[in-house]
Amino acid sequence: MPQILIKLIEMLQSDHAGMPELAALIAKDAGMTGKVLAVANSSAYHRASRAPGLEQALVSLGTDMIKTLVISESVFQTFNSFPHSGSADLRGFWKHALGAAVVARDIARATGYPQLEEAYLAGLLHNVGRLALLAAAPREYGVNFMARDDADLCAVEQRTLQITHAEAGAWLIERWNLDSFLADSVLYHHEPIERLEPAHALIRIVRLAHLLVHHPEAGGAIATMAGYCGIDARELDAIVQGAARQVQKAADCLGIDLAGADDVPAPPAVLPVALVDPVQARLQEEMRNMMLVSEMGQAFARQPDETALLGAVTRSARILFDLGATIVLMQDPAGQSLVGVPAGEQQGRLAGFSIPLGRGGAIAGAAAARQVALLAPGARPLGIAEEQLLRILGTEAMVCVPLVAGQHCTGVLLGGVASWQLPVLQKRERFLLAFGGQAAAALDAAGAEQGEAQRRIAHVAQEYREASRRVVHEVNNPLSIIKNYLSVLDDKLARREPVVAEMSVLNEEIDRVGQLINGLTEVAPPAADGLVAAPGPASVSAPAVPVDIARVVDDVLRVFRATGFIPAAVQVMVRMQEDPNEIDGDANLLKQILVNLVKNAVEAMPDGGRIEIANRGHVVRERRLYVELVVADTGPGLAPEVLANLFSEVKSAKEGRHHGLGLSIVHGLVQKLNGLIACRSGAAGTSFEILLPARGSKPTLAALPAGTTDATTDARQE
Repeated sequence: MPQILIKLIEMLQSDHAGMPELAALIAKDAGMTGKVLAVANSSAYHRASRAPGLEQALVSLGTDMIKTLVISESVFQTFNSFPHSGSADLRGFWKHALGAAVVARDIARATGYPQLEEAYLAGLLHNVGRLALLAAAPREYGVNFMARDDADLCAVEQRTLQITHAEAGAWLIERWNLDSFLADSVLYHHEPIERLEPAHALIRIVRLAHLLVHHPEAGGAIATMAGYCGIDARELDAIVQGAARQVQKAADCLGIDLAGADDVPAPPAVLPVALVDPVQARLQEEMRNMMLVSEMGQAFARQPDETALLGAVTRSARILFDLGATIVLMQDPAGQSLVGVPAGEQQGRLAGFSIPLGRGGAIAGAAAARQVALLAPGARPLGIAEEQLLRILGTEAMVCVPLVAGQHCTGVLLGGVASWQLPVLQKRERFLLAFGGQAAAALDAAGAEQGEAQRRIAHVAQEYREASRRVVHEVNNPLSIIKNYLSVLDDKLARREPVVAEMSVLNEEIDRVGQLINGLTEVAPPAADGLVAAPGPASVSAPAVPVDIARVVDDVLRVFRATGFIPAAVQVMVRMQEDPNEIDGDANLLKQILVNLVKNAVEAMPDGGRIEIANRGHVVRERRLYVELVVADTGPGLAPEVLANLFSEVKSAKEGRHHGLGLSIVHGLVQKLNGLIACRSGAAGTSFEILLPARGSKPTLAALPAGTTDATTDARQE
């Protein structure tokens, strides 16, 4: 938008639009200065023989005319440069725009609205969204650019472009970041009359101006809207009668030719004929849907909690499928029914809503069959539950989208729609199912994460409770001593005897109480003990991608050596093979495994020793091909009681070195890589033998590669 118009609007809203300010603003724009001088020198204003300068021109035109001229010229310069506007007949468009602007300003003056120029600009821009749609979609919208401006046009725009010209115009104006209801007045200029009685005055003014200019025959709607604006019929007639003369005067000043504008036809809006090959259009739609589904899945995964995720799912569904109100029903823990998720304005009713599974009904059937269901009265028999949901949604029909993750239906998403939308949604069934799948996967992950978080919180709370009980028990001893010494102190002070020794004891016991209480801060969740954090969440299954084992080993050892973690007394030997050296897995998970195993090995040898990391080549286990990776140390080995529970969960307090702490996490990471882990330990040291799926391996092998070891007959014991 031209800066001169934005600054003018700000100036008008702050009530500082005096002549000196207007002159200074216009002088900064050469084009606008030329326009003002041209109008001032026209026969309508110029009387003297000498052409006036800018200041004289402004005085000659007057403040009101200057404001109108600057606003109109800025708008015409901006929107006449829109793509494809030059190929359209804009006479009728600009005549209606000027008419709405003049009428809106006069209504504002008659009703006492303080910002007359704002009302003028709102009327001038109320249909600018039609130019925006023509610029964005000339082939689809060109057939309807000259169509009659009514509710039918908005319906056709919504069906063909998924946006109306009112929404497009408001979207443009909102980008100007004005402190005004200007965008709202454009957005609601086709809103049903009965909704606008409590609306802002500018919205009511523009709606009435639109009716007077575009639909003068709508007497009932005009009378109702005039009543909302507080303007009587006589004033309204005077405004309409004077509008034509003002429009022509403004057009003459702006150099706009309106001759023949009334002869420009305005036919009813029509649905455009398909302009592309149906097969190509279908392919394009499928590709677009795949990209949207992928993007939605990423957006869902970024939500911080289940409540935010449900909000993102319902918002996305409304945008992608043009749904009205939405409801989510989730399967209860017992898997016996679908229960309402309380959200939005219907929390009370949804909190107690339930649909039994396995007892028939359209929604239960859609969940069981994992298919989209389109429900409307009369189309098929509906149960009481479906009728209740239609009333809650407040629509004549609804779509039921199953939320399917894997082979499990976690719930359904219900969206309110109009009846005419059902055939459109039926054609988008695959897209609806894909969307439901992404939503279900995200909800499952969020539920699992929330459950894990609750379990962790409960565990930490239990740790704190136990620690608190221990502290309370221990604190009683010094508190009893303090209490006794206070009595002794009281007696000695009464006899004026020295109390230095007693004060010393009291200080020591008070310090001991403080130390005991501070011990509570040392309680930590066991999962954080003895482990080095790995990048990324370990709770997410890793995608199967090629991973170079040697490169990961080099990365881990580089980190350890750079931080000085491996002492000089510990020798690290790496034995890698050129082939096989790739596995299917996730490099980050493998790195986390190696970090923990090497860390444990270093801690097992405080006096020095040797760590060996070796790739022993292919191994077949249960007819699947693996690569064997070994991490071994020359430490004292593991105690039998530790070895017996090596991969079990352990307490967070670490009682000694190399006692297998954190190995339960390592075991879980190996499982996520679809691998196996075994341990050998004795007086000569400890070795961990990890089998990781070889690159491109299948669960069943027809033949074994040469030199491959069959681990089913190998002497190694897991």
